[in-house]
Parts: sequence; structure tokens; C-alpha cells
Amino acid sequence: MLTPLARCGVAAAVLSLTLCIPSPHAHAHSRSDSAAARTAAADAGAELVAARAAKAAGARPDGALDFRACPAVEELPAPVRCATLRVPLDYARPDGPQISLTVSRVAATRRGGAARQGALVHNPGGPGASGMYFPLVADLPEWQRIGAAYDLVGYAPRGVGRSAPLSCEDPAVRAKGPTQVPAEPSAAYKRQRVAEARAYARGCARRAGAALAYYTTLDNVRDLHVLRAALGEEKLSFFGASYGTYLGAVYATLHPGHVRRMVLDSAVDPDPRRIWYLDNLDQSPGFERRWLDFRAWAARHHATYRLGATPEAVRASYERVREAVARTPAGGAVGTGELQAAFLQAAYYDDVWPERAAALSAFLAGDAGPLAQQARSDPESAAARENARAVYTAVLCNDAAWPAAWETWDRDNTELARRAPFETWANAFLNLPCAYWPVHERQQPVEVGALSAPVRARSAALPRTLIVAAERDGATPYPGALELQRRLGAQAALVTEEGAGAHGVVGGRNDCVDRHVERYLLTGDTSGWRVTCAPHPEPAPVSLDDRAARGPGKVPRALLPPVV
Repeated sequence: MLTPLARCGVAAAVLSLTLCIPSPHAHAHSRSDSAAARTAAADAGAELVAARAAKAAGARPDGALDFRACPAVEELPAPVRCATLRVPLDYARPDGPQISLTVSRVAATRRGGAARQGALVHNPGGPGASGMYFPLVADLPEWQRIGAAYDLVGYAPRGVGRSAPLSCEDPAVRAKGPTQVPAEPSAAYKRQRVAEARAYARGCARRAGAALAYYTTLDNVRDLHVLRAALGEEKLSFFGASYGTYLGAVYATLHPGHVRRMVLDSAVDPDPRRIWYLDNLDQSPGFERRWLDFRAWAARHHATYRLGATPEAVRASYERVREAVARTPAGGAVGTGELQAAFLQAAYYDDVWPERAAALSAFLAGDAGPLAQQARSDPESAAARENARAVYTAVLCNDAAWPAAWETWDRDNTELARRAPFETWANAFLNLPCAYWPVHERQQPVEVGALSAPVRARSAALPRTLIVAAERDGATPYPGALELQRRLGAQAALVTEEGAGAHGVVGGRNDCVDRHVERYLLTGDTSGWRVTCAPHPEPAPVSLDDRAARGPGKVPRALLPPVV
């Protein structure tokens, strides 16, 4: 039987949220007493473990974590130091089976006599991305003043990297290319993808066993609560991007008295009615806008790329390449699936536009090499990709109810693909294992916001927080930032990068945004409830045959690794 959300078609959901509000008898608060008791027990267990970690941290000058030189596998040079944090697999059994989370840190440099303000913890999103690299930004110009005042702390959330790693299938299965994906899926192709989704869900259950149920946002929040305490911090300073904004928002709802500063970059819409099925549907129109932005940019630089002087002409050039690799994969390894994945990156990050446009141009001129180099799957990274996909799938599937009937997915995505064909079906098939997920008792999404916080948390006011968003972001569409600000209340400020759409705004793309973030992290002050920044400059056109054009002043500024 479908949940009320699953019965709402995409048309109803897009036209009016009120059409998709579950009845009181089917609302999230109607979950079973046993599920509520387990959640309460897990929350109590997290408080116990955090209290123990805080006590251990108080007994050591460097906190409860034993930071040492990082293992070679992390590929993190000095001065980055690494540690492991032991946490329960199931917080309802705080003394039961334990897992280890990897943590990285660079101590505050105190450059220029800056006073240390504690630890700044980063989560780059996904879910399924590792933040272990984060301390490396300490020496970048955009981060030097922040790194002078804060220990920069990254970590791999549960399931990611070496933190109790999760996998749902043999990575070699995904490493093989080329993959051919039809532009418009036939009924037979849809049946094939349904079978693959079922098999992937079964693989998650087979490989993870009973542990599969404990890869959730609520468990990630509990881990973050313990990490804060183990670092010796009474209050959390946090920088979350993409999914990391949802993690931060749920933490702020459940633990407002333990929040010090919180930067939420590229915000997920936290409305529990949209977690996660409708949020994923919302991405397709967003990616369609960004696909248009890329094509419009390439058209403006027709003199460089010769792909066409209009967005429609650039699309035609792309389709010619697509038809060609469908017949003969580029480099023997790049079919339509790999091509789609490579150009989805262009919908996320505009800094890849020059190389993607140049690869199309070179292919149409008879040189498939650049496209093959950019789009082929790297067998050496197959395990990391599968790990990221497995954690992404487990967290999203465990976090909320999803439509259980393929007919719902087929109807909603068929309708959506008529106006947003670029990524609709690829996104649908990525998430389809959630329809057949073997964890029968899913979480109920938290009602993010101070008014919906548990009674024990309402006495503590949430301090000022800072949301950052790009107006044309496809992965986390801008209305999500507005919804998050509404829910966090008057103390939540919003900085909008107008007219831009790169996913992940903080840390080198936009000087105006970075000034607002730096000011907030260093002083706690924001410039107003809603402020705007002009868009960052578009990338300069650079052909692959003219790399000399990347002379002084044209080298892209160092950015944080991509948020996801």
C-alpha cells in the first residue's frame, strides 16, 4: 500500500503542496510506539556517549581524540593529523557493537595573533562524501583568516571511506564500460532498470546485514553530536554543504543549545513532505536550467568551440556526439551513459565548462581523445564510487518513505521528462532502489525548525546561522534555501548569489560571498536577514589546443573539492 506521499503524483506536488499533505491518520507522528521508543532510546544513547566523550576530552589537553600522522591511505600530508572516533552502530545500544569514524584536523594557526575560536567541522554532502580533505584548505587565501582562528576538522561519516565502509555490489560491475543509455527509455529498458534496482537493494541487504538500518541522517546527527564532544567543544561550529545543510539543520533542531556557528551552503529543502522523493524530482527542472546555462555559454563562445551560435544549435551538436558514441564508444569506453555523467558535472560546476565544450568540439572535428579522457570511468576509483553510491542510497532510502509502486515512479518521471529531459530518468533510476528497500521500518523525517524541536530542546534558542545559496543551483534548487530560512527563523540570515548556479558557493568562487562567511565565522555577525552578491565571473573559453590562454590571471582560483 502506498503512503499518502507516494500516491501524490508529481503534478499535484508541484502545483500545490497542500494536495500532498498526509491526513492526520497517516501523518509522520502516527508512527508506531515501538519505533518512537527506539528513536527515544537512540537519542538517549547518543546523549550518554556524548557525555562520556566530553568527560574524556576534559581530561586531555587535546580533547578525547588521539591525533597522529595520517595513514598513507588518506593521502593527507602534514600538518594534517588524523584520529578515529568510536561510536555505537546502534545508539539504542550504546555499549553494543562499535564502529570507527576517521577524523582529520589542522590546528588553528593563530596567524597574526588571532585568538582560537574552537573547531570548525565540515560535511561536504552526498550523503556519501568524505570531508577528510577539508583541513587542506587552511593555506588557501580564502581560508587563511578562518584557519587562523579555528581548528579545521573533517571526517568521513559512517559508511564512507574507512568509516565502517558500506558497499552494495562488486565495484568491478560498475567499472565496466561503455554504458549505453537510451535518450527515451522504452518499456523493455524500464523493466531492465527495475530489475537492476531490485538487485541493488538486495545487494545492500546481503552485504550490510542488520547494520543497513543504521545508515541514516539521525545516526549521522548523533555521530556529529559525539564528535563535537570528543573535540572538547561545548558548542558546535559547523560548515555543511548540500546534504550537509540538511544534516546541520536537523542537528540545529535537535540540539540548538549546542550550536555556536553554522554555515549552510547550497541548501536542501528540509520540508519533511519533500524528503527525499519530491526533493529529487525538484532537481530535474533545476538541472535542465543549468544545462541551458552551459549551452548558452558555449553559444556565446561559438568562435572558440564551433558548437553553434544558439543554445539550440549547441544541443544539436551534443546530440550528434551522443548518437556517435551510441554507435561507436569514444576510446572504446565512453558510451551515452558516460557522456551523460560527464555533462551532468557541467550542470553542477561551471568551472568544467571550458573543458567539456572543448571535448565536444574536438570530437566533432575528428578527435575523440579529449572526450574519452574526460568521460571514461576510472577503474581505480570504482570502489570509491560504489562506496559513495551505497551510502547515498542507504541514507536516502532509510530516511523516509518512498513510493513502493513502479507505476508511481513511471508516471511522475514520464511527466517530468517532457519538460526536463536532461537528467530526469538518470536521477529516477539512481534512486529507484528505494522503492524496493529491504529495511521495512523507515525513519520519519524530522520537522526542521525551532517550533518543532523536542520539548527538551526548546528551552535553548538557536543562535544566528548563515545560509548561502546560488539562485540557479540545479542540485539544491533555490526555493529550498528560502524554506530552510523560514524554518530556522529570524536568526537565520541568507546570502544569495544572484544569477549563478554552481553548486557549492563558499570558498573561492565569489569574493562577496566569502566575505560574508568569513565575517560571520569570525564575529558571529551577518549583514542582514537577506543580502545578495553579484554572480561570480563566468569561466573564460579555453580550447584544449590553446592551453597557453591560461596565463597569469586566467588560472581558476583554488576551490574546495566539489560538494555533492
